[in-house]
Amino acid sequence: MSFIKRRQIIKWVAAALVSLGAALCASAQNKVSVRPENKGGHPSSTTTPAFKTANAEKDAAQYFYEFKQPDFFVNHIQINHDAAGRGSITFERKDDVEAITEPFEFSQAALRRVNALWVALNFLDAETNFDTGNKKVAYIGTTRLRVLRDGRERATEFIYSSNRDAFQLADEYRRAADQAVLVFELAVARESQPLITPKLLERLDILVRRNALSDAQQLVPLLRDLSTDERLPLIARNHVGRILKKIVK
Repeated sequence: MSFIKRRQIIKWVAAALVSLGAALCASAQNKVSVRPENKGGHPSSTTTPAFKTANAEKDAAQYFYEFKQPDFFVNHIQINHDAAGRGSITFERKDDVEAITEPFEFSQAALRRVNALWVALNFLDAETNFDTGNKKVAYIGTTRLRVLRDGRERATEFIYSSNRDAFQLADEYRRAADQAVLVFELAVARESQPLITPKLLERLDILVRRNALSDAQQLVPLLRDLSTDERLPLIARNHVGRILKKIVK
């Protein structure tokens, strides 16, 4: 995070708190990259190993998800990944000077769900129009899905889709984006503004209770690390312990 200046970090955190209530109400729009810091203050990856199968290793397909809603705090999200679920996420937030790009990796469980939905859609071969054309829900933002495989490409864009598989696939990506952005904000707060972490953990707690994350189990290594980080307020470390109990049952 060398490109992030301290004054920008403080500005981001303040903006995130102001918009916290709105972000929770609109969590369906919002992020499974995990780049927390260790106690020494350096970033360390705790992502779950990729879901690997023989087919995934041979499959050269590339998958793309994009979301746009200018009025949201996180107003532009792009996820691209390979058949093994590894790639990157890029997101933009209001008042940010530039987009932020982080490594991205689906957990095994999330990747199985996503792969099953892509297969159910038969995306490259189907001629289905996924856009229901309901302008009344334009406020929820625009979703774009795209696949590249063996020289073939197909993309589709919709605000709302009555196709169950397309809607669920977009929801899987939104949940993954929610998770990735929240992890990034926790990493920034942990380094620069530890006193902000209780608010972010409140948001995480709500998302866990609502089952609104891509895979809460993927966050366990990060949360265990946070629970022993003495830079964080005691109230935050205690809250982490309660969240862990909900996830690890």
